[in-house]
Amino acid sequence: MVALKVIAYVLVLVGALNWGLWGIAQFDLVATLFGGNTAVLSRVVYSLVGIAAVVLAVIKIGEAKDAGGALVSA
Repeated sequence: MVALKVIAYVLVLVGALNWGLWGIAQFDLVATLFGGNTAVLSRVVYSLVGIAAVVLAVIKIGEAKDAGGALVSA
């Protein structure tokens, strides 16, 4: 489970950095590295980033339920 979290965090970080670069400089790092935004490898990376975000959300919900707490702490 720890490895899954680490991989998911890394992928979400990649996605966040990519969106930040796009917002600041209209530069798509993933597309540049993997052959354009419609290249198969770029689409795989984009998909993995999205899946990683869902995985982290599910893990967070599970941890909150296990702890008997809320999803957002005050």
